[in-house]
Amino acid sequence: MPLRMSTLFLRTLRDDPSDAEVASHKLLVRAGYIRRAAPGGYTWLPLGLRVKNKVENIVRDEMNAIGGQEVHFPALLPKEPYEATGRWDDYGDGIFRLQDRSGADFLLAPTHEELFTLLVKDHYSSYKDLPVYLYQIQTKYRDEARPRAGLLRVREFTMKDSYSFTVDEAGLNEAYDKHRGAYWRIFERLGLPVVAVQAMAGAMGGSRSEEFLHPSAAGEDTFVESPGGYRANVEAVDTVVPDAIDYAEAPAAEVKDTPVSTTIAALVDVANELAPKAEGSWQAAETLKCVVLTAVLDGDERQVFVVAVPGDRDVDVKRLEASIAEALDVAGEPEVEPATEADMAKHSGLVPGYIGPTLLQDGTTTQVLGTDSDTGIPFFVDPRVVAGSSWVTGANVDQQHVFGLVAERDFTWDGVIEATAVRDGDPAPDGSGPLATRRGMEMGHIFQLGQKYSEALDLKVLDENGKQVVVTMGSYGIGVSRAVAALAEAHHDEQGLIWPMNVAPAHVHIVATGKDDEIFETAEDFATQLEAAGIEVLYDDRRKVSAGVKFSDAELIGVPLHVIVGRGLAKGTLELKDRQAGTREDIPVDATLEHVIELVRNYQNASR
Repeated sequence: MPLRMSTLFLRTLRDDPSDAEVASHKLLVRAGYIRRAAPGGYTWLPLGLRVKNKVENIVRDEMNAIGGQEVHFPALLPKEPYEATGRWDDYGDGIFRLQDRSGADFLLAPTHEELFTLLVKDHYSSYKDLPVYLYQIQTKYRDEARPRAGLLRVREFTMKDSYSFTVDEAGLNEAYDKHRGAYWRIFERLGLPVVAVQAMAGAMGGSRSEEFLHPSAAGEDTFVESPGGYRANVEAVDTVVPDAIDYAEAPAAEVKDTPVSTTIAALVDVANELAPKAEGSWQAAETLKCVVLTAVLDGDERQVFVVAVPGDRDVDVKRLEASIAEALDVAGEPEVEPATEADMAKHSGLVPGYIGPTLLQDGTTTQVLGTDSDTGIPFFVDPRVVAGSSWVTGANVDQQHVFGLVAERDFTWDGVIEATAVRDGDPAPDGSGPLATRRGMEMGHIFQLGQKYSEALDLKVLDENGKQVVVTMGSYGIGVSRAVAALAEAHHDEQGLIWPMNVAPAHVHIVATGKDDEIFETAEDFATQLEAAGIEVLYDDRRKVSAGVKFSDAELIGVPLHVIVGRGLAKGTLELKDRQAGTREDIPVDATLEHVIELVRNYQNASR
């Protein structure tokens, strides 16, 4: 039976929701696909659920094709497995925690590695049982601090997560490649362009890691690509490190008065005025900017640290957050934010605007920053700060900077960390040319987990020699509900949505316009014939709604093919509008059925 607009649970809106920022959020709400139920939570309405189910089925088809077997876990999970792997604490405030009436701790699952691992442990004990690929399509929960952009940043979302269990690394590589191939087929069938980029594993752990990003200005991820084919999330880009410099003949560092120079721009101006170089002029890239930051740890503990970067570079907090936990040797994924006045007040040895790694007095250099210094503040440097490089930086005295401070000779550091924003024109780490930055939406992420979870949860099997070995794991996720939003972002125009045929809530939208019974009888008969041929139909059978409103609703809802039964019927024609191709034509009534069926089939076959 066709969907009928007269009875469909649907109310379209003419105005954008007041909290909507991106096109997908505006259109999915206005067209009646979703409704906001709570901050970061949405109700799926009939049309939206049809699209979501089609996305799920495409994912399910391709997972089954590589030998995946579907399971389904509860979303409410006990604390103990996550405590065993350390993630109960590592997630910090990022998950929903709760207690039952007996006081036992639970969480709403943000992901299910632990449960998958324990399930396999409960069932399998021999190498003969492996490999096995298990997956589920399930609701996940994360306590997103600032839900926004409709389905793109939410607290409750639908995700496909799958896990491979193999005896060794060779099996993991095979499983990884199979999932990678399945992902390409999934996104092709969805009609969603993506690129695969190198990525960080984050709290998931593991080694090899790739993200599938849909290039979009509305995306929250930034990635880079080079002419030679290098692609990576900016968090995973390694800076091309300059060669070390022989500093044996470098002149001694010298402190100079630099009044009113608390910014890099002001410092460069003052340096060129009061301490001009023999040749050329001072540049921001020759200065060393010491940025004071705070990592927010578990229990709201605040760890102040300093990162030194070239003065012409900006700190990228997301890149810092990707590696600061390891640098500070702390658990979880701390948030990084600028140090507050209260943070600074606890460290009187820091002179705001004139902070540097050392204090130079009477020819004696004293290390000010670093875990082994008097301040005890962890001190990290950008990879461009190499041994022998010379810098102009703060002297830790008000109105003074030190010139010619040489790395390794005059100051040391606790570690090297990727801290600066990647810029257009930066060299690709593999030598494949200059990088260009783009925005994208994360649609999928695949990891080679290795043995992190199987070791923590003691998942072992007997190998062919009768020896117990730790099982090797891979993890592979796709954002199902996020894919619906990405499709809406990728496929719309000023009038509304334009769904690809494979995910549209219906294949054909029949619009009956006018008052004559013959129009509605013809439309009804055409809808019945299409349905009998396996074509999904949305039929606007509303008799007391104007043609203008019907046309606006049809364009907003975004079914790819429109058949208008109206004034042309008197001349023996129906109007066919192809929203995907942007075409419109009049077709004889007796030829329309065959033509529409063929057009639907061609679109479907093109994306298989």
